[in-house]
Amino acid sequence: MEVYIGSDYRGFERKQALLKFLAEKDYNVTDEGAYEYHEGDDFNDPAMAVARAVREDPSARGILICGSAHGVTIQANRFKGIRAAHCDTAESAKLAREHDDANILCLSALFVDDAAAREIVATFLETDFSKLERRVRRINRLDERGDYD
Repeated sequence: MEVYIGSDYRGFERKQALLKFLAEKDYNVTDEGAYEYHEGDDFNDPAMAVARAVREDPSARGILICGSAHGVTIQANRFKGIRAAHCDTAESAKLAREHDDANILCLSALFVDDAAAREIVATFLETDFSKLERRVRRINRLDERGDYD
């Protein structure tokens, strides 16, 4: 499985630790930035790069990390076909995959430590979507346009 990973400065250290963890697990990982620590950089560019890469390869998964995980989650979910889930526990990552076929995991660098991040990432990458009819139907509706004025 191809895994795309990205972070801003607040998630940079956690991303570096996860890159090592994923290499040990033999995942094919592409780092979409930030490539160096620059205090105050924006989460937008890595989030957009990961979302675009995952959108292009439906079998791929993405991981995004920022301070709260809110910004990267919002940014990634602006892309059609992306289902980014902010997960702070392995159980929430399992449900995001099983129930919602989440294709990008968003992690908080402030509220999730390295050990928990490894467990959450492993669960996210190892859990399959359940493919129940009602869940497939709901996911297909996610990209519907609404009349929001």
